[in-house]
Amino acid sequence: MTAGERTLIYFDHNASTPVRPEVVQAVTACLDGLHANASSLHREGQRARAALERAREQVAALVHARADEVVFVSGGTEGDHLAVVGGAWARRDEGRRVAISAVEHHAVHGAAEVLEEQGFEVAHLPVDTSGVIDLSALDHLEPGTVLVSVMLANNETGALQPVAEAARRSRHAGARLHCDAVQAAGKVPVDAAALEADYLVISGHKLGGPKGAGALIVRRGAPLAPLFRGSGHERGRRGGTENVPGIVGLGVAAECALRDLAAEGPRLRALRDRLEAGLRASAPGVVVHAARTERLPNTVNASFPGARSDHLLIALDARGIAVSAGAACASGAVEPSPVLAAMAVPRETAVCALRLSMGHTTSAAEVDALLAAFPEALRAARAVGAHAGG
Repeated sequence: MTAGERTLIYFDHNASTPVRPEVVQAVTACLDGLHANASSLHREGQRARAALERAREQVAALVHARADEVVFVSGGTEGDHLAVVGGAWARRDEGRRVAISAVEHHAVHGAAEVLEEQGFEVAHLPVDTSGVIDLSALDHLEPGTVLVSVMLANNETGALQPVAEAARRSRHAGARLHCDAVQAAGKVPVDAAALEADYLVISGHKLGGPKGAGALIVRRGAPLAPLFRGSGHERGRRGGTENVPGIVGLGVAAECALRDLAAEGPRLRALRDRLEAGLRASAPGVVVHAARTERLPNTVNASFPGARSDHLLIALDARGIAVSAGAACASGAVEPSPVLAAMAVPRETAVCALRLSMGHTTSAAEVDALLAAFPEALRAARAVGAHAGG
């Protein structure tokens, strides 16, 4: 670090969390010593295959799945597309409807758009003001609905969804259930078998692994049509040469996350409570979204009236603190987050939302440093808004 540079205080772990040292070591060793294709039959190829299969077992252990249910993909977006599109394609003769919760990740909405372009109908399932799905909507699915998508934890608010009950009701209606567990894995216990999800997705860079590696858990018996074809990789479910270094890193990250889960959850929850209490003290009128429901232990999504989210983000960044805007900013305009809109958050509140998310590197000292810098940053953001007229 050069003179004059300030230490970065990172509160954007839901976007991507720092790679764990154990993962760096494992990926480096893999890049250095496992150069063969894991599909090759010679000795070097089988060494790469052994490393890949070890990672498959590590990922399966994190989410309480069977190793043969794990399909390696490039991350959450591909995993969601393979599950939603591939799951619907596999049942297209039974129906051409899918239903997704209104607060799903953009990747799931994108996968649904692909299906719409192919003549499928897409229903959007409502949520309450805490961002939790209205389960009764699953009791009234249109005939021919072959797949339902309900995430485990919302990436913006941290709100947890009743996935097991959603799976039961979906199954009763004849639909398979896809669960995006990208934000949940490594932060809260994830049991694919108990959730009864037919398709469950995780991503490496959300739990201390490298970007570009993730996994789709396909429950035994769940139909799936591959998106990438022309080879028999991943038991015919995902064509393409496996990213062995990335997958090895994913496996080590999964093992570390499982090892630390029992202690890390309460630690992050305590930091979250400390952060929220400090924000409420320094910013009267703050609105913490999804505060009345069960949430991830690391996530705070809050609106600060009078401070537009982009202005506050920039003010914090200037003070060495990285956060995420809770609203979509483009061309000088701010639009409410679709998640907050689905929760019926008023526009004037939603455009003032920030997401602060913590991870395995976050300390109490960093929480205190953010809270010390926050009042000044908030005043600066409000001053910009007042000068700009909103």
